[in-house]
Amino acid sequence: MLKPPVTASPTRRLVAYMLRYRRGFALGLACTALSTVASLTTPWVLKHAVDDLAQGVTGTKLRTYAGLILVLALIGGAFRFLMRRIIVGVSRHLEYDLRNDFFARLQTLAPANFTASRTGDLMSRATNDLNAVRMMAGPAVMYSASTIIVFVVALVLMLGLDARLTAIALMPLPFVSIAVRVFGTAIHRRFEAIQAQLSDLSAVVQEALAGVRVVRAYRQEAAELERFAAANTEYVRRNLVLIRLQAMFYPSLSLFLGLGALLVLWLGSRDVMQGRLTVGEFVAFNAYLGMLTWPMIAFGWVTNMLQRGTASWKRMLEVMDTVPLVADAPGARGVSPMPPIQGAFEIRDLTFSYDGTPVLRDVSLSVAAGETLAIVGPTGSGKSTLISLLPRLYEPPRGTVFIDGTDVRDIPLPVLRGAIGFVSQEPFLFSETLGANIAFGVEPAASLAQTGAAADAAPDGAAGPGVAPAAAIARLDKDVQGFPTGYQTLVGERGITLSGGQKQRTALARAIATDPRILILDDALSAVDTYTEEEILTRLRGVMRQRTSVIVSHRVSTVREADQIVVFDGGRIVERGRHADLIALGGAYAELYRKQLLEEELEGER
Repeated sequence: MLKPPVTASPTRRLVAYMLRYRRGFALGLACTALSTVASLTTPWVLKHAVDDLAQGVTGTKLRTYAGLILVLALIGGAFRFLMRRIIVGVSRHLEYDLRNDFFARLQTLAPANFTASRTGDLMSRATNDLNAVRMMAGPAVMYSASTIIVFVVALVLMLGLDARLTAIALMPLPFVSIAVRVFGTAIHRRFEAIQAQLSDLSAVVQEALAGVRVVRAYRQEAAELERFAAANTEYVRRNLVLIRLQAMFYPSLSLFLGLGALLVLWLGSRDVMQGRLTVGEFVAFNAYLGMLTWPMIAFGWVTNMLQRGTASWKRMLEVMDTVPLVADAPGARGVSPMPPIQGAFEIRDLTFSYDGTPVLRDVSLSVAAGETLAIVGPTGSGKSTLISLLPRLYEPPRGTVFIDGTDVRDIPLPVLRGAIGFVSQEPFLFSETLGANIAFGVEPAASLAQTGAAADAAPDGAAGPGVAPAAAIARLDKDVQGFPTGYQTLVGERGITLSGGQKQRTALARAIATDPRILILDDALSAVDTYTEEEILTRLRGVMRQRTSVIVSHRVSTVREADQIVVFDGGRIVERGRHADLIALGGAYAELYRKQLLEEELEGER
């Protein structure tokens, strides 16, 4: 789970968001007050109507009192409509801000921040928890204001009618308060458990859908159904526990309030018969008492929403307050313009660990601008970790990684990453067109939707300049010619409609299209056949001569033309040099070369 730092009060954080829309809230609360006042005036008119009509019924009196009650109902209804429209509308704007800030925080976090978090859990916080917070900041505020106004004004009017009956009517209030406190705490605790289980349920669904090919390949549909059913059963069980609490909560409030109403009816009717209270006053008193019933029940409902919203807000703050493990230092060079990055980099005595486990040990190397560095070695030897430190996907120790003589931790992240084209082992493609995916990094400020719109306008459907040449270098142009809609071909979620080699070449074209000063290829051609690989490498050589390149590969054919080759084993550099020098050395690289030659010979004999 993401670990947040200690921050200010969660309530203050939410209030700060609400203050952005203080005018809307103020206007909405004013409408709430006017609507409530109109409703509270109706029983007073009813009191006068009953007493007046008891002395004599006339058509004029009936029309007058009926007209007053109708006007008050219309006024109350109009302001009630405005109240809901304004406050609920403001809560939607608040939700918009929270969702943007939540997503923006996710975008600032480094990969290491997500190592213990599941995608489904984060999605649940961004949807279900966010909705609970909106309900707390919108409808809960609206009904709280209405409840308070009704309770205070009705109580004052009831005291004016009969103080003794008012005291009797309020006798159940201590029991109501105890019930709200006890049940409110229990509801909060149960709802936290429900939201946590909903996150687990969302994660199960997300993983099953993302890994649908693996599930089908290993015939694990039944196992996934059982896993989902178990998570779903637990989710239902926790909800049933909450439902049982709510089933006891609301009836208990009605019971206590009903006992008060029963006492008022019994004693009040005696007062009417003895002449201490008029029929109109007794009718008005009971009307106000009935109005107090809704605030008490609404208070329980609002308490429920507040407990749910508070639990969800804390879950959201766990993400929003998480400190990015990779961020610009306060003194990063960004205040004054930086000279363009040329691409030379140096690693000095680098030792790097994941959670205390060393992955790289005493690594040192230097690459001049425009040179090509190749990294080979067995799986788990630290190759991918090393190249992840250059764009600071993980934070290297200070004084170990330099670009153009400047510590990468002193280079602003936008500048650093804008100069690096990175193709990972597992390329990720968006559910957009092929052209939009290639052009994704060309303009960081442009969204995929904007990029797709640009593709629609382009005559060749290439989603803007630079895409077709990049695709040609990645040897993707021939594939595009075979697609009916060319660069407008939708690749599906995570590029599911493309083959593994096509996905890798699309990711390669995306990196080339950005025209980076440093090009990093992390086993980027592993899914490509050797013939296509040779074509791509031939086309890439012209590109790599103009920039610094880093190639990680298990194939000697991919790295043999590099200016410098380093061999990793156990997190250390065990050999370095050019291809011919390493072959002559007869070490690990030469052994890898002999094995691959043998594999090629065996493959040719088949």
